[in-house]
Amino acid sequence: MRILTATARTGWVAALLLGIGGGARAADDQPVDLEVGASAPAFEATDDAGKLWKSAEHVGKKVIVLYFYPGDFTPGCTAQARSFRDSMNRLTDQGVEVIGISGDSAASHELFKKVQELNFTLLADGEGKVAKLFGVPVSKGGVVKARDAKGRLIKDATDKDTVFTRGVTAARWTFIIGKDGQIVFKNTKVNPVQESKEVAAFIEKLNKK
Repeated sequence: MRILTATARTGWVAALLLGIGGGARAADDQPVDLEVGASAPAFEATDDAGKLWKSAEHVGKKVIVLYFYPGDFTPGCTAQARSFRDSMNRLTDQGVEVIGISGDSAASHELFKKVQELNFTLLADGEGKVAKLFGVPVSKGGVVKARDAKGRLIKDATDKDTVFTRGVTAARWTFIIGKDGQIVFKNTKVNPVQESKEVAAFIEKLNKK
């Protein structure tokens, strides 16, 4: 029994150190597993206009839809952003504020938002700190080439591709934070095209309770 217990303990420690299973870790290196009913962690990040966005100034005033996505200008993330854009009237009528967040820079967000005519805020999480607070898995970042609304590469003043660096790549997870600051919805298997409709339908049912 002592040998089995020591082995189990060793495996658990190794999982923490190596990140087995892709789980995110908090600042104290402990796994984070936020579930529905948990209090949402307070956080702040730079928005697409280069300003500091603080959750404490928004939670409690509206229902917050916080969706983590891999990166700007990619096909799936573009489809997801357009979906939220096109559902915004339905969502705002329900007292919702939508926030997209990824490892892209504020400059990348600014151009992505302009090109896709997005009507909600994007937050830069270049080190994955916010993602880790919510337990969202992150992997290494990469180089991002900006594309216009038709998918064509955007050139800079020297006729070269407009390129940004993404600090980390977050998994596509979505949370809804109620006005009481608690998580009321969590989705780790997001359909980027359909999710905004699913989120709107969920909030409509929530508001009827």
